[in-house]
Amino acid sequence: MRYLATIALLLLVSVSVTFAGNVRGLIKDADSKEPLIGANVVLLGTTLGSTTDEDGFFLIQGVSRGDYKLEVSYLGYQQYQETITVGAGDVSLDIDLTAVSLVGSAINIVSSRARERETPVAFTDVSKQQLENELGSRDIPLVLNTTPSVYATGEGGGAGDARVNVRGFDQRNFAIMINGVPVNDMENGWVYWSNWDGVGDATSSIQMQRGLSAVNLATPSIGGTMNVLTDPTAQNSGGKFKQEFGYDGFLKTTLLLNTGMIDDKYAFSGAIVRKLGDGLMQGTWTDAWAYYFGASYNINKNNRLELYALGAPQRHGQNLFAQNIGVYSREYARSLDGYDVAAFDVFDERGRRFNQNYGPVDPSYAGKQSNGPDDIFDRHEQGFINERENFYHKPQVNLNWFTNLSEQFSLYSILYYSGGQGGGTGTYGSVSRDANNPSIRDWDATIARNRANATGSVGLLRNSRNNQWTIGAISKATYKFNSNLQTTFGIDWRTAEIEHYREVRDLLGGEYFDPSTRGLPVSDFWSAEDMQRGLGDRIDYDFTNTVDWLGAFAQGEYNAGALSAYGMAGWSTIKYNYTNNFFANDEGDKIKAESDQIGGYQIKGGLGYKLSPQLHAYGNVGYVSKVPIFDNVISDRDGTKAADPQNEKFQSYEGGLNFRAMEGRMNLKANVYYTSWKDRSNSIGITNPDGSEGIVFITGMNATHQGFEFEAAYQPIGLFRIDAAASLGNWKLTDDVRGFYKDYSAGQVQNDTVSYYVKDLKVGDAPQTQLAVSGTLMPIKGLRIQGTLRHYRDHYAEWDPFSRTSSDDRTQSWKAPDYSVVDLHASYDLPLNLSSVRPQLFVHVFNALDETYIQDALDNSQFNSFDQDHDADDAEIFLGLPRYINFGVTFNF
Repeated sequence: MRYLATIALLLLVSVSVTFAGNVRGLIKDADSKEPLIGANVVLLGTTLGSTTDEDGFFLIQGVSRGDYKLEVSYLGYQQYQETITVGAGDVSLDIDLTAVSLVGSAINIVSSRARERETPVAFTDVSKQQLENELGSRDIPLVLNTTPSVYATGEGGGAGDARVNVRGFDQRNFAIMINGVPVNDMENGWVYWSNWDGVGDATSSIQMQRGLSAVNLATPSIGGTMNVLTDPTAQNSGGKFKQEFGYDGFLKTTLLLNTGMIDDKYAFSGAIVRKLGDGLMQGTWTDAWAYYFGASYNINKNNRLELYALGAPQRHGQNLFAQNIGVYSREYARSLDGYDVAAFDVFDERGRRFNQNYGPVDPSYAGKQSNGPDDIFDRHEQGFINERENFYHKPQVNLNWFTNLSEQFSLYSILYYSGGQGGGTGTYGSVSRDANNPSIRDWDATIARNRANATGSVGLLRNSRNNQWTIGAISKATYKFNSNLQTTFGIDWRTAEIEHYREVRDLLGGEYFDPSTRGLPVSDFWSAEDMQRGLGDRIDYDFTNTVDWLGAFAQGEYNAGALSAYGMAGWSTIKYNYTNNFFANDEGDKIKAESDQIGGYQIKGGLGYKLSPQLHAYGNVGYVSKVPIFDNVISDRDGTKAADPQNEKFQSYEGGLNFRAMEGRMNLKANVYYTSWKDRSNSIGITNPDGSEGIVFITGMNATHQGFEFEAAYQPIGLFRIDAAASLGNWKLTDDVRGFYKDYSAGQVQNDTVSYYVKDLKVGDAPQTQLAVSGTLMPIKGLRIQGTLRHYRDHYAEWDPFSRTSSDDRTQSWKAPDYSVVDLHASYDLPLNLSSVRPQLFVHVFNALDETYIQDALDNSQFNSFDQDHDADDAEIFLGLPRYINFGVTFNF
């Protein structure tokens, strides 16, 4: 009831406030009189603004009475400003913008942004204003939790350790792009958000296209495509200084500066961010920087260059080990159906903020830590050691060229580079633990053992390094046959090299580490003198992977009157190479492996029709054959190759309606989707007839992801707006799987069989039913108050379908309890006369009611299960973070 009361209170307050005015208008090109789509319209000194729709119209509602300076900006056009007076009625404007360049931003075009009531796909836009109002320095994906079928969590609470799930697919099965460039890992498809920590401060918008999406790169996007666009170079000089504070020593400083247009040709923008904090969970401190730079050069009216560079060098403590529910709270565990309190005899209660990866050490221990032989430093905290720490810097640089070759023919290209240096920490060898369960590392005992041992350290801290570089190019050529029909052809080329190795981080009191005395791997390329490994020396494994990708696509678009349509076909090929720098083959050389070229493709298309000025209907279909990830082709431990790696197949159908009425004050979206995932495969190691090791694939694991999605926005009066999003999913495995293969490990052929019993079991890892409702109140000029309620149901714990090998084990994975969370946001533009400086105060209260809830769960945990029967006592979980506050002040100038 208290959640309903929160929303009801906002409604009650809203109807008691005096009605204010609206600002509406039409933005056109001064010469052609064509409407300009996506122009930014803001009331300076406030948080109020809008963008023009496909007809060039905009509407700003809930504007308090008074005088304002209205600003209109659109890339390639002179900025427009006008002073307006708002009363109780509407202010109507008709504005013509004068072009200074006939080219737009290559980023918007190459990243394939969907357009309202035109592009026939389901999507949601998150504006810069929404990011400012709701993100609150969290990881970027968390702002998407108010969109249908999107579920993002911070997992263990480490900065940048978020994960996101769309329509039941994890990050490996949807595309994430920053400024038009795919950033999914080239080996396994994952995205590490710590690499982009701080990029939210430079983000201008995010578009979440669900399903196969309208993106025309050859990159397959099954669950959807997340387009993150950073701020383009601003046409006016100015900037922003932002200071944020929070719980547990959180402190973040942001500075953004813009030169504005110089001689109508050049513009530069830059940002720098510094973030420090101790973390809400034990040991999840953060020490991070972020930077952003943008430059543009209008060569002439038909050619434009843009340069973008961004990165986020950071270190942070991690909380990677989920726990049995009783470890965090016995009271909460006792309240859950299916939790056997006998588990309390096995698992100790440690508290809601417990982190198993963080433990005390005698402050007198002065051992150094290392990230490579040339980077020696002191640990982060004198009295503690993080077993798990992440450190990384992944810069990305884009050079974009936009050219009009003729009135019909345009070319848009991106050349990009992405580096990467860093990794994560852990233990290696014999490292002591205390006597508790869950236990933490006993650093003092380990240090004492290492100091006393005559042959060096018996256990240590290690770094698992991932150093990489990627270069690539994306180019799209568009030819307009007429005002209704255009076609686009493009290429997507990338090559990457990734180094994987472990190195000594902290000897924990020892003089050196000799793996040969511990029965641990020793490199075939070490001499006898190399056996004693010191800080920064490589251990355990050392290999280099390369990934070569080439894709091409063709797309046609038709838009005439009420009808819009598109069709796209894409092809891609990938090749993997592997070099083991640690072990030698029989000839004494490095072990190498090279895959064949593996091809994949996708075909998709959609149709939209405006049934009336208010109602738009659309549908789309598609088919994807997706190439396997690196680990399913080559084993990166020993170079074993799969003889016949198999592609996974996806088939998708989607249809929806968009409705807009009451002069834009009411907007509704609804759609249904159906996605079939076929031939998800599992690799099994075998022995070949010649005695060599091999890999076979067991295919046939099929699943369906289907559901209904709904979005609504309604502004009954100028001072109040309500937004809602809902999704109902039905994601499940459809068939049992039985596979056959031959194995020669016994010296003769064995015909082996493997079966997986998964029919009708639900897909886990995200709630299949979601609801989000937000109420926003703007009672006086400059004040904005928002409350958001999110509710989740039908959250089946994550589980491995290839673990269900018994026909007697057909129980659904454990279903986590339903839960609701309330977040509050407020901002106020201070009515101070500070020349051109506009101060704003803001505050965010996340989990305002301090609910205890389970946000991540793994069924029948190998480490934290009580009796392995898919009950609450068998899940390992992360609780949602307790209530915390982010607040601060922004100075715009």
